[in-house]
Amino acid sequence: MKDKLHQFFSDNNVDLVKPHSGHLKRFEKKLNASKKHQKTSWKWLSIAASVILILGFWLGSNHQKKQIDLADISPKMEEVQDYFVSTINQELKTIEKKRNLETETIIENALDELEELEDSYKVFIKELTKNGKQKRIISAMIKNYQRRLNILERTLKQINQIKNPKFLEDEIYI
Repeated sequence: MKDKLHQFFSDNNVDLVKPHSGHLKRFEKKLNASKKHQKTSWKWLSIAASVILILGFWLGSNHQKKQIDLADISPKMEEVQDYFVSTINQELKTIEKKRNLETETIIENALDELEELEDSYKVFIKELTKNGKQKRIISAMIKNYQRRLNILERTLKQINQIKNPKFLEDEIYI
């Protein structure tokens, strides 16, 4: 390997002691030029990212304003939605407090069902926004909330049955 390197340098008349005249000036010029180029590219990149972020926030806020929810239909529908949302949240908190190894699968299955209902609710919102305030869509949205509550109540009963197997036997139905 050393022989090849020595032969290369001797064949090409490379001066290993002294660089060509003006070498230091050319080197500094190239070094300064690359620094300027890097600064401007970062500057443009940051400006472009800022513009994209502002545009994204603006489009997102306009998109959200255009969607109609159940609460936007009337004050009564807002009360209905508030009732369901608060009751569902309360039931979820109760269920989460009872989470343990025995109840984990029951709770996870219920949460999967709730997620499916949430996805269908989002479809209802899109339909409501697109088609206007149609009674069938409003009714479907309310039934969606009712199904969620039914799932949570059923889950709580299953959890109580696991924790206290005689719970259902002791209940008196009227």
